[in-house]
Amino acid sequence: MRCPVCNHTEVSVVDTRAGEDDWSVRRRRECDRCHYRFSTIEETELLDTTVVKADGSREAYARAKLENGIRRSLTKRPYTEERFQRLVHAVERDIQKKKRREVRSSEIGELVMKHLHTFDKVGYIRFASVYRDFKDVRTFERELKKLAK
Repeated sequence: MRCPVCNHTEVSVVDTRAGEDDWSVRRRRECDRCHYRFSTIEETELLDTTVVKADGSREAYARAKLENGIRRSLTKRPYTEERFQRLVHAVERDIQKKKRREVRSSEIGELVMKHLHTFDKVGYIRFASVYRDFKDVRTFERELKKLAK
């Protein structure tokens, strides 16, 4: 770990706490040279997970792609960055629970919809309309009726 101010490599941990979601660790650190204090957050990373796309191609799991897809569905919707990160963590935890090295992109899409459904209804409909590729208004209406129940 390097100090963000002086780039010194000797940094001490002053305090350690579990994150609000209990799936991350927040550490308060202090640079041994300039005594600047800063916080870091450690969280589990999905490594060695391969996503199998609809066309059969494979690519390494990329959190940024997951975040980008969810953010697009939440455009102009009210949410905090903290809540958004908890949403992403919840989806990633569900991926980890599968205990498999390969996960189909369709499975990830279903997990995102499951969590978006309770996070933001409008975001859910937006994501579902793209993910499920609604072809006409009737398909869209059916999804809205299911949501209204």
